[in-house]
Amino acid sequence: MIIDTLDNAGFYENLGPGFAQAFAYLRSGRPATDPVGSHALDGDNLFVNVEAYTSKPIDQGRFEAHRTYADVQYVVTGSERMGYAPLDEVTEAQAYDPETDAAFFTGGGVMLQVPAGTFAVFMPQDAHMPCIADGDPARVRKVVVKVRVNG
Repeated sequence: MIIDTLDNAGFYENLGPGFAQAFAYLRSGRPATDPVGSHALDGDNLFVNVEAYTSKPIDQGRFEAHRTYADVQYVVTGSERMGYAPLDEVTEAQAYDPETDAAFFTGGGVMLQVPAGTFAVFMPQDAHMPCIADGDPARVRKVVVKVRVNG
């Protein structure tokens, strides 16, 4: 798991194929203007989900992890908290579904504040709990760039 500001994204462009393109998209200004929904950047290898929602209390959150894609979650406006735990420290609650590339987990972890202009990278070994309120529930605009790392 990595958390940093977009100003430092260049340090992470060599994480693997697709990451340089993912960070170029985040710096392009498009995250603020692209419509909500899924947008292909490189077919199934790299795409972005633009989201707008109200963050939720922690008791409504759950850990998730992916096998095929890494997540680069970038908060455009607002602020949220994201949970993190190593995958081997949480308990599977819902089996992996290849259609959604997700499994869900229970357990503890650390909660990190992710304000606007900040991104978090979650690799397949990282369980994460996104969309958690940073204080009271509030509106958040976020993009999740999905970078194929397996399969």
